[in-house]
Amino acid sequence: VQLQASGGGMVQAGESLRLSCAGRAITVIGNAMAWYRQAPGKERELVARIRSGGTTYYADSVKGRFTISRDAFKNTMYLQMNTLKPEDTAAYYCNIYPPSSNWGRGTQVTVSS
Repeated sequence: VQLQASGGGMVQAGESLRLSCAGRAITVIGNAMAWYRQAPGKERELVARIRSGGTTYYADSVKGRFTISRDAFKNTMYLQMNTLKPEDTAAYYCNIYPPSSNWGRGTQVTVSS
């Protein structure tokens, strides 16, 4: 599974970011896909998931603020993150769901108060 996450950065609380995850069509469109994150000293956690049919799931901590989506024509998955909070600071990864062992590099999101 070859997936590349991008779009992270440093923002202030309340601001927005959009993460992108590019991969092969067979991966991005053919599988349930998910965003995960890992904060320093914490375990990696599931943030949001989208199934092949479009059904979505969000962790309670991001529900109402984050939106997961994917573009079949671009073989890309997105995570729109609004009203960011300092506790959203983490390295964000994209992977299939359930996750493969190949986590890729991830993209860092840092939210300052």
